Amino acid sequence: EGSKGDTGSFVVEVHPDWAPLGAQRIREIAQQKVWETARFFRVVPNFVVQWGIPGKSSSAAKWREDKIKDDPVNKDISNLEGYVTFAKSGPDTRTTQVFINLSDNQNLDSMGFPPFGKVVEGMDVVRRINSKHGEEPDQGQIQASGNVYLKEKFPALTFIKKATL
Repeated sequence: EGSKGDTGSFVVEVHPDWAPLGAQRIREIAQQKVWETARFFRVVPNFVVQWGIPGKSSSAAKWREDKIKDDPVNKDISNLEGYVTFAKSGPDTRTTQVFINLSDNQNLDSMGFPPFGKVVEGMDVVRRINSKHGEEPDQGQIQASGNVYLKEKFPALTFIKKATL
């Protein structure tokens, strides 16, 4: 949802055979409602839409420390448009942040970013996610202050109402 109302919904089909550890983490995220009220804080047209830092700083602190090991990159599955992948800052640092590829980004494959799923409904909705602030929101500030920071500095960011299995 954005500041002007409901942006819509999209469906991600998760493939445990592509990235088993990533798929298991997605199940945990959905079951524990980690993403509810989380903002799409990094939207780079023709590249990625990223989200996943919990809206509450206490929840963000907990999940930031709960890292999962990397899944191997499957040479038959690439970061194509609509494919969904965990963000990471180095080896074995995946937590709750993911991104949707807005174009074919095969260059990410060799960097160790294995997709775990793909958007099968609502890619038009993904493209409507507010991109006004690009990469402006500071991830450290989001981790520290959550939605308090984002609502104050970037009130028009699109956010998640619910994520279900």
